[in-house]
Amino acid sequence: MTGEQGTLLATPPDEASPDPEILRRARQIAARLAMPRPRRDVTARRGVGELASVRYKGGSDDIDLDRTIEQLVEHPVPEEDDIIVRERVRTRRSVVLLADVSGSMRGERVRTAAATVGALAAELARDDLAVIAFWSDAAVLCHLGQHVTPQQVLDTMLRIPAKGLTNIAFPLQAAARELARVPARDARVLLLSDCVHNAGPDPRPFAARLPRLDVLLDTSGEQDADLGRDLARLGHGRMLLAGGYRDIAPALAALFSG
Repeated sequence: MTGEQGTLLATPPDEASPDPEILRRARQIAARLAMPRPRRDVTARRGVGELASVRYKGGSDDIDLDRTIEQLVEHPVPEEDDIIVRERVRTRRSVVLLADVSGSMRGERVRTAAATVGALAAELARDDLAVIAFWSDAAVLCHLGQHVTPQQVLDTMLRIPAKGLTNIAFPLQAAARELARVPARDARVLLLSDCVHNAGPDPRPFAARLPRLDVLLDTSGEQDADLGRDLARLGHGRMLLAGGYRDIAPALAALFSG
């Protein structure tokens, strides 16, 4: 641990020209995984989200009697949508991806980052996604609510030179600021890193302040699994392992299934 303070850059550094073949393969992976998922039928979402009273649309038989009686007082000859039922309604999620682009994140890890961007874009097609790339400093590649394509995010990320130390505490603080106005139940942070933290303060206290922090530990090289487990535990989330880009989609499916 060091006392080094990170800097949040307004514009990501653009000093690197990625190898054209690496860039082509990374774009390919992200594009394949970023295909939007088909919309699920409302009945397939039972058990997901919070119970809410809504107008009947054929998706529930759990009648909210009090609200329905109120409607019938106003409309003695009711229409179908005057019946009020209770359904589980999934709220809009807000997710911040923290992508480690420090000096240790090279080689296969570039494709893992591409797969994460693509798979998250698919998972969150109807939600909000922010992406923060970090090393000893950090840069916001897209904010919550911005409409930036996975290809644009990936191209910017791959042009950040992979160098410098790894300060995990700093992007955790940046993620907390990004989620400051989001209800805790809808907010979560996903950390993609080898968790070899070697700059800045201990990240554990910052993990504990987040509504939820999940860790995708890149195991294709050096890693610190103990720190990864600590961060996930303190952040009320889970840690899953990713040895390569093929592990990303199933790992995200597991994290977002509940």
